[in-house]
Amino acid sequence: MYEERAAGLDGAVLWRRTAEPDDRTSRVLPDGCMDLLWWGGQIVVAGPDTIAYLSEIHAGDTLLGLRLPPGIAPTVLGVPASELRDARVPLSALWPDKVAREAAERVAADPGAALERLAASRLTAAGGPDPIVRRIVAGLRAGTSVGAMASALNLSARQLQRRCLPAFGYGPKTLARILRMGRALDLAWRGTALATAAADAGYADQAHFTREVRALAGTTPTTLLAA
Repeated sequence: MYEERAAGLDGAVLWRRTAEPDDRTSRVLPDGCMDLLWWGGQIVVAGPDTIAYLSEIHAGDTLLGLRLPPGIAPTVLGVPASELRDARVPLSALWPDKVAREAAERVAADPGAALERLAASRLTAAGGPDPIVRRIVAGLRAGTSVGAMASALNLSARQLQRRCLPAFGYGPKTLARILRMGRALDLAWRGTALATAAADAGYADQAHFTREVRALAGTTPTTLLAA
């Protein structure tokens, strides 16, 4: 069973997954986000994925997470996203022992609310989200090309790359591919025909969409929708 709700932090989502008896693995698609997880009695950071992550779960296990929008988690954690790409890392490996231990104690007492408070307080202390990073996400999510995005920000391609790596864990082209796949899959999940969803999201055709989903998600759009 999976459930989620909007978190108090702008753009963040608090979610909970409890494994059913027939669950074996959970396919987590790359979405540009990073998560703070309460998993196995500790806080774990789920870094930015470039391909689908297959999470092993067992019947009765419960996993709680705070999904932070693209570019926010590095500010919260004080760690570049590029150091966490395609990884699941205990918070205790990133923060001083005392700080990580105190955070885990607070989250153990009230996991959902404490994860939200932890992220919100750290983000505020860091001065809030980087406005340039937010513009990059908004532009690429809307389908703006990487070249046009760089021009709009008065950045060279190399400068845009340097902005994106610590914020997202990869360059703007990878982020654009991931966000485009998300747009198309969201349309398809809402009932839009695959060919139409592909065109509306900016793919050349349905075959192009299928190739990208295979590369990023490890399966086909049809299989994802059936699951």
